[in-house]
Amino acid sequence: MADPLSPVSHAPPRADAVQRPAVSNGAPEPRNGALPAPSGPLPRLRTWLAETRTEAVFTALTFAGMMTGLVGEWSDAPAAVVWTGYIVAYVFGGWFGLRAGLDAIRDFKVDIDLLMILAALGALAIGAPFEGAMLLFLFSLSNVLQHYAIGRSRQAIQALMKLRPETALVRRDGALTEVPVGEVAVGEVFVVVPGDRLPLDGAVETGESSVDQASLTGESVPVTKRPGDEVFGGTINGGGSLDVRVTKPAGESAIAKLIRLVEEAQSEKAETQRVIDRFEQPYALGVIGLTLVAIAVPIVALGEAFDPAFYRAMTLMVAASPCALVISTPAAVLSAIANGARRGILFKGGVYVEEAATIEAVAFDKTGTLTEGKTKLTDLRVLDPGLQDDDLLALAAAVQRRSEHHLARATVEAADARSLTVFDATEFQATVGRGVRARLDGATVHIGNPRYFEGRTDGFDAALAAVDELQREGKTAVIVARERDETLEVLGAMAFADTLRPGAAEAVRDLKRLGIRVVMLTGDNRVVAEQIAREAGVDEVYADLLPERKVEIVREIRETIGPVAMVGDGVNDAPALAAATLGIAMGAAGTDVALETADLVLMADDLDKITYAIALSRKTRRTLIANLGFSVGIIVVMLGFILTIGLPLPLAVVGHEGSTVLVSLNGLRLLGFRGHGA
Repeated sequence: MADPLSPVSHAPPRADAVQRPAVSNGAPEPRNGALPAPSGPLPRLRTWLAETRTEAVFTALTFAGMMTGLVGEWSDAPAAVVWTGYIVAYVFGGWFGLRAGLDAIRDFKVDIDLLMILAALGALAIGAPFEGAMLLFLFSLSNVLQHYAIGRSRQAIQALMKLRPETALVRRDGALTEVPVGEVAVGEVFVVVPGDRLPLDGAVETGESSVDQASLTGESVPVTKRPGDEVFGGTINGGGSLDVRVTKPAGESAIAKLIRLVEEAQSEKAETQRVIDRFEQPYALGVIGLTLVAIAVPIVALGEAFDPAFYRAMTLMVAASPCALVISTPAAVLSAIANGARRGILFKGGVYVEEAATIEAVAFDKTGTLTEGKTKLTDLRVLDPGLQDDDLLALAAAVQRRSEHHLARATVEAADARSLTVFDATEFQATVGRGVRARLDGATVHIGNPRYFEGRTDGFDAALAAVDELQREGKTAVIVARERDETLEVLGAMAFADTLRPGAAEAVRDLKRLGIRVVMLTGDNRVVAEQIAREAGVDEVYADLLPERKVEIVREIRETIGPVAMVGDGVNDAPALAAATLGIAMGAAGTDVALETADLVLMADDLDKITYAIALSRKTRRTLIANLGFSVGIIVVMLGFILTIGLPLPLAVVGHEGSTVLVSLNGLRLLGFRGHGA
C-alpha cells in the first residue's frame, strides 16, 4: 500500500507556466523549490555520515576489534594483536556512551550509559576483556537499532515538512513569476499546474480539478475543487489547472500549523514516560549501590575472593540496568503519533495517546459534528395535481433566489442540483420571520410558514396537516401557494433540516461496539435533537443547552460513567472541549481555533477516525503494558539466575540488550496498525 505522504509524479506544465532554469550541475531544478540531492563524493559522504550512521560505523569497528581480540586469543596470536583489537573495541564501542556519561556527571546525574561504561571497565579490570568488549558492542548495536526504530516512527511525521513547496507561481503584472511562498501576500493569485503541490491556502478563482488531500486530512478519495472552494497548501493537484487566490500567509496555512502541532506532539511525553523519567535517576543510583553491596558483602562477610565477587557484581549491574524499561514508552507512543498523523489524526502529545485509551463515553455536539451543519431541502409535498416535484421546486427557487435566508439558499441549491430551469421573478418582497413572495408568469407565488397565511387559510387543510407532520419529524416546513385574481391556491409544502453527516450512524455503531457510551449535546430544541439522535443511534440526548450547561453535563458524565471525550468544532464548544478528559476537534484543516483548543485534532470531517484513534490508543496501551511487563520481567529473571546459578556476564549482556531491541521493535509495530479492533 502506498504511503499517503509519498510524492507523486508530475504532469507536464501548462503552456503559460514559467520555465525554470537549470542548476549548475546540468540537472533540471526540482519542481516546487525542492532541494537537489547532494552531488559529488564528499557531500554524499558527509550526508551519509550523520550521527546515527557514524554510530553504526563505530559499532562495526567495535565488532571487528572484539573479534580480532577473540580470534587472537584462540590462535595464540601476539599480545599486541589481541590488545589492539580489544582497544579498538573499547574506544569505538564506548565513545558515545562515555560522552553521554560524562555529560550526565557534569549535570550531577547518573544514567544508563555510565552504568554500561563502568561494567565494561570492570570486566576489563578482572581480566575479562572479551566480555567487556561484547557488552560495548551489543550496547552500541542496540542503540543503533533503537535509533532506527524511533527514526522510523518519526519519518511519517518528518515527511510533513516536505509537503509544503518552497515557491509559488504568482500572477504579477500579467505574467507568471516564481516567488518564495513567504513573499506571497494575501489576495494574490497563484497558478497550480497538474501534478503540483499547492503552496498556500486559498480559494479557487478559476479552473476545476480534483485535489488529493490525503497528506493533510487523511481522506482517501481526491476532492473536486471548483471556483469558490477552499484549498490547502501541501495538497496535490490532479489533472486540471487552478488559479487560486491566497487567503492566508505561509506561516498561518493549514500545513504550517500541522507541522508546528506534530513538532509539539513529539516533545510532549506520555504520562508513563514521565513516571519512568522521574524514577530513572534514583533507579540508576540504586543499581550502583546494589553493585557496591554485591562486591563488599561476599568479600567482607563471606570471605570470597575479589575476582568472582567483582565479576558477579558487574553482571548484576548489566542485568539491572533499565535500558528496555526507558525505551519501551517512547518507541510505542511515537509510533502511534506517526500512525495517526498519516491518517489525519493528530494527537497533541503522548499524554493524549494514553488518555484516549481510557475513554468510556463520547459526547458529540450536534450541529456541524453529527450533522453537516448546513440546512438542506429534505421533502417536497406536491398538493396540486397539475404539478410535479420539479415544477414545485422550480417555482420556489425562482422566488427564493432573491432571498438571503438559509432556507432560500437550500431551495436554490436543490434546484441547481437537479439542473432545473429557473425563471426570473419580479416584485420580490419579504416578511421577516414569516415568508416571501414574488411575481412569476402573471401570478404571485407565496412561500411561508402558517403564520404568513393567517386569515387566508381556506382550503389549506392538507397543507397544514403536511406541515404539522413534517414539524413532528424535527424539520422546518413552509407552504407554497400561488395567487391569481385574488384567488389563493395551495401548490404544496417543503421541509428543511440539518441532515445527519454521512457515516455518522456507522461511526456511532463502531464506538458502541468498543463498549463506549455515546451521547449528544445540542442547543437545538428537543424535537429536532431526538430525531437526529434516533437517526444516529446515540444512547442519550441532551437538548436546549447553553454552552455553560454543556460543560456541566460533560463533568457529570465524567463522574458517573468515566473518562469522556467531547467532539465539537473547536469554536463554540471550546469550554466543553476543555472540560472533557479528551477534547476532539473536527475538520481542523479549515478551523483555526480547533488547533488551539483540542487535545486530538481530526483534519477531515470523518467521524470514523474517532473510533480509529481510540482503537489505536488502546492498542498502544496494550503494547506499553507488554513492553513494561517484559522489561521488568527480564530484569527480575536475570537477577534471580545471577544470584542462584551464577548467570555469566555474556548471557546477561545478551538478555539486557536483546530485551531493549525487542521492546523497540514491538513499539514499532504500531506503525502498521490499521484496524478498529480494540
